[in-house]
Amino acid sequence: MSSRSKVQMFSYDQLFQVYQKDIFVLDFFQDPAVISNLQVVSSNNTWAPLNTSTSSTTAEVISCSVTSMDFFDRLQEQGIVRESGSIRKCFDEFYEEFVISDELRKVLLLEEAETYPIFSDADRNEFIFLIFMHLCLGGQVCQYEDEITPYLETTKTLYKDLISVHKDPTTKKLQVGSVVLKVSAQNEDGAQVYPSLTPHEQSFAYMCISPLKRHVYVWSHSWR
Repeated sequence: MSSRSKVQMFSYDQLFQVYQKDIFVLDFFQDPAVISNLQVVSSNNTWAPLNTSTSSTTAEVISCSVTSMDFFDRLQEQGIVRESGSIRKCFDEFYEEFVISDELRKVLLLEEAETYPIFSDADRNEFIFLIFMHLCLGGQVCQYEDEITPYLETTKTLYKDLISVHKDPTTKKLQVGSVVLKVSAQNEDGAQVYPSLTPHEQSFAYMCISPLKRHVYVWSHSWR
């Protein structure tokens, strides 16, 4: 996954409002500086600038309200992860292109699993959950971890790097100040050109917008 995933930062000079997200994202992908600098994995598996005209885009708002890693404590409370931090194994099952060899991937992928409901639909739309899920599922060639710690530590690092937080002056509690969008771009024929040419659950791009700093962080991954 590390060779097919990238984070890039851009800046902008206009006021951003969430209700204008569709215009903002389309303008982003049509900007000459973005087109010549936004990296994608080419057909020969090397990184190259987008360099493609974009006629349409999609932008889905992703919830970003979690400010503590306690969010994942339920994995241990529900027996998915042992007290030692090891992930409980299970007999191999197959879901699409993924091999489910432990209880963690059951929680992430199998709706019929008894433990699937420990994360609600709202939980699964949280950006921190999506980071965690993408890291756990990995790339096309993936050697899964036996311990939960590497997944949690990498999730925490990415989350802190991609979003901005501030203290609420009244409650003194941390609040997320970023707007997160799951984005894709299409050419004039309607074919997807970003984040990959072939749609896949593990081909994704998230745009993390900081309205105060006027920074945009883009995290993308191409499955193939």
